[in-house]
Amino acid sequence: MESWKVNIISVWFGCFFTGLAISQILPFLPLYVAQLGVTSHEALSMWSGLTFSVTFLVSAIVSPMWGSLADRKGRKLMLLRASLGMAIAILLQAFATNVWQLFFLRAIMGLTSGYIPNAMALVASQVPRERSGWALSTLSTAQISGVICGPLMGGFLADHLGLRTVFLVTALLLMISFLVTLLLIKEGVRPAGSKAQRLSGKAVFASLPYPGLVISLFITTMVIQLCNGSISPILALFIKALSPQSDNIAFLSGMIAAVPGVSALLSAPRLGKLGDRIGTARVLMATLIFAVALFFAMSFVTSPTQLAVLRFLLGFADGAMLPAVQTLLVKYSSDQVTGRIFGYNQSFMYLGNVLGPLMGAGISAMAGYRWVFIATALVVLVNVVQLACALRQQQLSALQRKQDLT
Repeated sequence: MESWKVNIISVWFGCFFTGLAISQILPFLPLYVAQLGVTSHEALSMWSGLTFSVTFLVSAIVSPMWGSLADRKGRKLMLLRASLGMAIAILLQAFATNVWQLFFLRAIMGLTSGYIPNAMALVASQVPRERSGWALSTLSTAQISGVICGPLMGGFLADHLGLRTVFLVTALLLMISFLVTLLLIKEGVRPAGSKAQRLSGKAVFASLPYPGLVISLFITTMVIQLCNGSISPILALFIKALSPQSDNIAFLSGMIAAVPGVSALLSAPRLGKLGDRIGTARVLMATLIFAVALFFAMSFVTSPTQLAVLRFLLGFADGAMLPAVQTLLVKYSSDQVTGRIFGYNQSFMYLGNVLGPLMGAGISAMAGYRWVFIATALVVLVNVVQLACALRQQQLSALQRKQDLT
């Protein structure tokens, strides 16, 4: 079997365990913040948002440094660093005694994160270009599968063994991810100091046929992460408000957090193939518009069941959006700069992970939970407009180039 095929299989399992580990914690972080002594609605909303966001804020700051190191030392080293570092950081979170310790450890965790984006970049740099769409869609199902199983497993552990146990099990899963990466993933020798790696950021964008569209896709990545992250800090609290008599809020929150993953797992390969037939950009635009309608609808739910149904429908869009963006980035960048472009996209991904929870926590504290869904829908709607304009400009530029050649 070719080495890049072996790597896809190995990285798939590494991403699965990483997605499983991280998604076990995120739905219950607000409950853990409350367990550490934060009680008022306003303080709980803000601390939930801060502890969510600080990890991704630190990641966004250090991501260029890790990207530069990956160019010199290889992406396998970055995968090992991320899995081992996150295992240690999450293990320590199980022993936090106040919210400031949790905040600090979540910041430390940001220094070590980046497994899944680096795995995507590794695969994109090795797979034949004509098969990149299939490869990235296949790899996306690993994280989706982890996101399905993680909250359910975490909810069960939280309800029966306590929230701190979730952190201990998560650290163990990340150690499994570390061992999979160490033993199975192979990376060829990277020629340090090559011309492509010495290109400045300006030169990288100058080499692109449609730099405006690529920047627009970066913004779309940020918005996709923002719309998922804006709900995370308030999901468990919103479900508790919808069903105050329930005695298994953690498991219920985990189930509702996981349910989009089920539909995303079903839709990702099918919508990927549909994109190959009718155009990836069309699939991306359609799923973004669908997400806008669903977020507006979520602001009117009156029961956890209604929220679960709408989040299940949202998963069909989630399964297509990020793989579609990554496929378009591969399409509109050359082999020499694909790694750099994915690195920039990773920074925008982290930025969305910062802005989403902060936006959700801030709006929740000021206006209530339901306004978080409305604000998220409006942000995605604005992105739909800007992406449509960028795609239209790309089509006009392509047409003009064709006319110039003839």
